[in-house]
Amino acid sequence: MIESQRHSYRLVDPSPWPISGSLGALATTVGGVMYMHSFQGGATLLSLGLIFILYTMFVWWRDVLRESTLEGHHTKAVQLGPRYGSILFIVSEVIGIWPPKGIGVLDPWEIPLLNTPILPSSGAAVTWAHHAILAGKEKRAVYALVATVSLALVSTGFQGMEYYQGPSTISDSIYGSTFFLATGFHGFHVIIGTLFLIVCGIRQYLGHLTKKLHVGFEAAAWYWHFVDVVRLFPFVSIYWWGGI
Repeated sequence: MIESQRHSYRLVDPSPWPISGSLGALATTVGGVMYMHSFQGGATLLSLGLIFILYTMFVWWRDVLRESTLEGHHTKAVQLGPRYGSILFIVSEVIGIWPPKGIGVLDPWEIPLLNTPILPSSGAAVTWAHHAILAGKEKRAVYALVATVSLALVSTGFQGMEYYQGPSTISDSIYGSTFFLATGFHGFHVIIGTLFLIVCGIRQYLGHLTKKLHVGFEAAAWYWHFVDVVRLFPFVSIYWWGGI
């Protein structure tokens, strides 16, 4: 199919998934507002919207995988787009917050310090997986991704312990909202990255990722390196600075 094409770019076929994703997002937003204001049917509309979004994500990414692995449309020129898009997305996610003082905070040298090196360690594991893919060592790549995901789950568990043992809540003045927004937003990224890597691990196990065709994994690895490096900023600005 690639040989019959006169250029190396992919002309995307018409797809219903953008409009279905938009409708799912609309239903989720309206349903969420209705649910928070105790309107009848709000929870149902919210649930349907979330299900619709998840279904759209599944079938849309399924189509992308088919274009890549079965139809062979992801040439080197096409792969540049996802690469640049992933880089720009990660850059746009960088934020910084300076927390105020005066409210009881977590001791930065306990769970926060223990949790901080876990994500960089998982970054080393995902780099190991990348090198294994480039070397054609499929089993090692799977083992490395399992190690990465395991460390990610441990990190998420530690953050849950932080929230459980924390002396403040999100309603405690500006510090509470700042703390939970900054750490929660980062924790949300960790969860998204973990799911991203789980999918990559499954694809690696199924033999989808090769030396020349693994853009999806590269995007996941870049995103994960962004997540593990950004962990240092909350530790300094939220835990350490807020605890001195």
